[in-house]
Amino acid sequence: MLSALYTTSIRLYQAALQVAARFHPKARLAVEGRRGWLEQINTKLADNAAPIVWFHAASLGEFEQGRPVMEAFRQQYPGYKILLTFFSPSGYEVRKNYAGADYIFYLPFDTAANARHFVERVDPAIAFFIKYEFWYHYLRELKARQIPTFSFSAIFRPDQIFFKPYGGFYRSFLRFFNHILVQNQESVDLLKKIGVTNVTLAGDTRFDRVKQVADAKKDIPVARLFKADTPLLVVGSAWQADMDVLIPFLNRFEKPLKVIIAPHEIHDDEIERWRSQLPGPTIRFSEVANQLTIQPSNHLIIDNVGMLSSLYQYGDFAYIGGAFGKGLHNILEAATFRMPLFFGPNYGKFQEAVDLVKAGAAFPVSNSAELETVFTRLYADSSVASAISGDYVTLNTGATSKVMEIVAKVVTQS
Repeated sequence: MLSALYTTSIRLYQAALQVAARFHPKARLAVEGRRGWLEQINTKLADNAAPIVWFHAASLGEFEQGRPVMEAFRQQYPGYKILLTFFSPSGYEVRKNYAGADYIFYLPFDTAANARHFVERVDPAIAFFIKYEFWYHYLRELKARQIPTFSFSAIFRPDQIFFKPYGGFYRSFLRFFNHILVQNQESVDLLKKIGVTNVTLAGDTRFDRVKQVADAKKDIPVARLFKADTPLLVVGSAWQADMDVLIPFLNRFEKPLKVIIAPHEIHDDEIERWRSQLPGPTIRFSEVANQLTIQPSNHLIIDNVGMLSSLYQYGDFAYIGGAFGKGLHNILEAATFRMPLFFGPNYGKFQEAVDLVKAGAAFPVSNSAELETVFTRLYADSSVASAISGDYVTLNTGATSKVMEIVAKVVTQS
């Protein structure tokens, strides 16, 4: 009965997405990308004779989280082909040409027929689901075919449906996994309370990924010239709600400070509005990208994508956007460069943010006055917070190797 209701909800979501596709580009991509999915798979896999390992990511963030494992698997087991699926266009459309996977598709909607046809055709030797993805029909089909299936970098909270009195059907999803590798002890304890014991505390593979990114950082001459010898605040993934806090603060702060602002989305009208509200000279990256010298300016606005992770290397402080809305963006990319972090109040679902706030390296603020107070204090001396921030990333790397230890047992047996 509950599985029928689940399937009905999936079909209703699919129908709603098809209606939304008439009006919203992202929904259109999700619908069109799945059209003829079985034919796409048949065509691309037609000549493949190698065993396949399947990785599934909901979106871009989960892909980045799973990337260290994919790359470690590729290096350790080169005889396998890697097949990667995404649920969301924000993952697929950005990474559809990712060279680390041999095949990349949208995940067909989770109906019994789709799951049966997909798993039968792909015939994965191993399947990995990254962090949050729990699809009933796919997991049941994998279990029925005795295909080893793992979840890694998973994190669980008491408010999730698995732990509610009425969550029995959803708890069954978790029992389809051969093993679940989780980020923290709370997740281990929660799972054990509902009888799920095939669990390992492995940590979060994002730490391995941000270390990779930091090690491969690119020099950005414009940012280096802009900073010169002045303390620098890097604002990453800024939304309007973040700028509503930052702009009044920056207009009041009188000590030497340069600011690099990377918007979450590039909109010219929004950038120009921010530019008019910021104190002192403000330049856009596109205006000076090819120059060997730049005019003295207080603020540099990044009007392109793809360089934020490298920009943090020049920072002395970082403000990370998103936590005045639905969710905080990646703070680990900044933390790995050893600096105090600031963000809005909605950070409770992000373990790394909770940890760093508790440790004294990150500082949530609710308004400009709070930001001014804590920033002014750290401007005078940020050495302790900076050390804690960087050490936190270093101490938490290694989750990928723990995942690969589990993989080694499966590959050896197969």
